[in-house]
Amino acid sequence: MSTAVNELKASYAFIERNYNIVKRYWAWELVWLVYTVANSLAVSYIGLGVEKMGGGGVDGKYLVLYLAIGTIVWRYLSVIFYWVTDLVGLERWEGTIEYTLMAPITRFFHMLGQTAFAVVYSLIHTAVVLVATMALFDISLAHANLWGFALLLVAGSLSFIGISIVGSVLPLLFPERGSQMTHLIIAMLLLVSGVYYPVDVLPDWLQAFAKFSPATYVIDGAREALLNGAPTLSLWPYVWPTLIMGVIAIPVGLRIFHWAERYAKRTGKLHRNG
Repeated sequence: MSTAVNELKASYAFIERNYNIVKRYWAWELVWLVYTVANSLAVSYIGLGVEKMGGGGVDGKYLVLYLAIGTIVWRYLSVIFYWVTDLVGLERWEGTIEYTLMAPITRFFHMLGQTAFAVVYSLIHTAVVLVATMALFDISLAHANLWGFALLLVAGSLSFIGISIVGSVLPLLFPERGSQMTHLIIAMLLLVSGVYYPVDVLPDWLQAFAKFSPATYVIDGAREALLNGAPTLSLWPYVWPTLIMGVIAIPVGLRIFHWAERYAKRTGKLHRNG
């Protein structure tokens, strides 16, 4: 019992450490938040632009909502992805990677602290983007199913955490360019997940990949919940695939990270500068 308590305390230490890093680099965090909001709004304005160029044949308001939901959900998931995959890069930047990966804490509780902070951090960013979008486009969520939307985000978080843990292996194995290599994963998920367009406009072979992206289900379900006010129970077909992906991806990711960590320690890759 005392061991579990100590592990939880150590896990919380990673949450506190990340919070202090964010506080230390508050100016960069402010820049990143403004960039995120501006980028999300720019995508949403495409809806009004298409309506103006297409005359009266396009419902610009609906298109704005369609794009805004996709953008907001994608921002939430991608921020989680980058915080988790940057686990190794952050340690190298701080010069603490050897101490962290050799500390007396299981990798599960280490990842627990990292991912818990990532989820909270991403929720704050998502809330700011959502409020800004509602204010600029005069959007009302009076008929939206916000509880169902929250359920989808939680379910999507689990599956994306598993994918992110797998992605965090790349900076561990490739100190020089591993962090940049993780962009390939997020780019492929962005392509096939229907963030800015329906998945069925993709070629058939890309649609097949979309079925294996948790973001596809989270975004489609979020549009049902927010655009159509779908009841929470009717969102189950979007929830259960992401839960299954998370149940599979998290332990698989932890196992892969364990193998990669042992290899990195054996070959001397636990250094700061690559």
